[in-house]
Order: sequence, then C-alpha cells, then structure tokens
Amino acid sequence: MYFVCRWREETPLSKRVVVLPDATVLDWFRRGWCCPDPEEWIDSELGGDVYGLDSIFEEARKRRLPPPESVDHLRELLREHLWVEGDDDATFIRLGRHSLRVRTDDDEVDLAYYFVDDALAVAAPDRLAFALHDTWPLPADAAAADAIFDHGVPVRTLGMAASGPDSVFSVRLCWSSPDTSRNLDLAGALVFPGHTLPDFAAHLRTVDATDISRWPHDAQLLWAMVAPDEEDVGAALERYARLPGYDPSPASLATAGHDASHREVLRLLTPEPATGSLIRSGPHIAQVARYIDDFFGFDQWFLFDTRWAAAHPDLARSLLRYAAHWDPYDGFAPA
Repeated sequence: MYFVCRWREETPLSKRVVVLPDATVLDWFRRGWCCPDPEEWIDSELGGDVYGLDSIFEEARKRRLPPPESVDHLRELLREHLWVEGDDDATFIRLGRHSLRVRTDDDEVDLAYYFVDDALAVAAPDRLAFALHDTWPLPADAAAADAIFDHGVPVRTLGMAASGPDSVFSVRLCWSSPDTSRNLDLAGALVFPGHTLPDFAAHLRTVDATDISRWPHDAQLLWAMVAPDEEDVGAALERYARLPGYDPSPASLATAGHDASHREVLRLLTPEPATGSLIRSGPHIAQVARYIDDFFGFDQWFLFDTRWAAAHPDLARSLLRYAAHWDPYDGFAPA
C-alpha cells in the first residue's frame, strides 16, 4: 500500500511517498489503533508528521474506542474523531475500500494526504501515477511526430482550436495560485492547441498584450518570461527559478507590451537560482522545481507537449488531474 502526503515537503515535488506493508487502509489503522504514542508512530510509519492524522489515534486512546471492524465503521470513526480544517468532514474525508483521501490545512497552506492500496494503484494509473511518482525529474523521452494524446481531464484552452494533434500543456503547482488564492483549489492546467514545445516560445511572442491581458495569470507570467527572439521556452522556466519568494509574480503584467513586461521580470530576478532549485529542459518537456525557502520548500512548473504526453499517457493525465483537484478521484468515487 502507498501513502502520499501533498504538503510543504522537503522534496522537489512537494510530496512524500511511502510504501507500507499493509494490504488495505483498514489494516493500517487497525495496526496502529492502540499505539502508545500516536505522533511517534505516525512519524516512524509515514516518514514524518502528517498534520492532524494523530488526532484519531489520540481519541481512540482517550475514549478507549475499539478498533474499527469494517470500512464503514472506520469511516464513522474518522468523520467523528479525525481533525480536519474544513466546513464539512464528509467532503474532506473520503474513504472507500481501496483508498482514503483527506484534505485539511495547517493554517499556512492547504494539504492533502492519501492512502492507496496496491489494487487501486494498478487499476487507476491515469489518476494516480503522478501522485505516486517520487523522483525528479519526470522522464524526458517522447513519442513520434504523429502521436495522439487524449487528455480526458478538465483544462483551460488558450488560443484557437487546431486541426492537428499537437498541443502544449502548462502545469504550475504553487502555494498561492493567483487564480484562486489557494494551493489546492487549482483552476486546472493550460493547453495551447496547435503547437509543440520547440515552437512554443516563438508562438508566445506573437500574442499581443491585448489578448494576453485576458489570459490567466500563469499564461501572462510565462509570456513575460520569454525573451524577445528566444527560441527555447525552457529558458523562461530558468528565469522562473530565479524569481524569489513565496509569490514571485510581478505586480503587473501585459499592461505595456511584451518587451516592457519582460524587463519587469528581469528586474526581479536574482543572479542565480536559489540553492536547491532544479531545472531540466528537453525537446518535449521542460520542468523546474523552484526552491523558495526552508519553510515552503519548492513549487513546480511543467511544460510538455503532446509528443511527451503520448509517451507517458498515465503520468501526463494524472499530472493534469493533480492540477485540477485535490482529490484524484473527484467526480468518480472508487469502491
């Protein structure tokens, strides 16, 4: 079974993935139910703190609650005794036979954690492959020029629909999304039809400021980070790694044309990326894990095209889903 903590982790992907010996979620909770020190047990089992998870075990000790005998029984106990920050425990505590998905916040950022058994991980890679992926960078190999990729995930389309199969996808995972002001209430990935990553920088430069001003914030920022006459969009992500702070975006974008917006980005850059930032740019995927500080850790930006996605369809779809909702099973409840 797998445990995933999507939080301010000290990893480039801002998540912790742990393999557990238990066959089911119920088995894991039953094994720890009577532990004498819940915080210590969770830390040793799950590789560190998991905000609020110890509360169910603390309540079990204090109230001498019997171990759960079934998934339904565990669900009742979790909804009554697991501490989560939110208006509706039924919305933020989602338990089935094969997984538990929980959302809460630590007063600084939103966080989510998941227990996923092996059966579900095998059955649903298009929802879970990225959540369970724990190494940076993502693989860079790509499919042939005529590859087809059907994402099947809510995305925000920018530009005119294209007749060909190619598209560029943009996924930015940050702690304060300008579109929503929350890090788990993400608005979904951006898709630019009709382009591959090698020609994407040239395309962005052709979009004028009037059109850009109607685009989502991440698209405006990407547009401003591309230098005049630049051919490699990966260089824009290298600049992103040099933008400092928790919210690195310029105060204004797309108000005075591309060159002025780009100069504003250059004015904010540090001489080098923060120590710990990671950048990798290839023909069909560019990716950055931007180190912020020792509290927030990293944020991430991925740019990839259809040719990369066609070579890694489960990883691509699950990454797009990761940018659309905190629960990889939103809209479809697994058993």
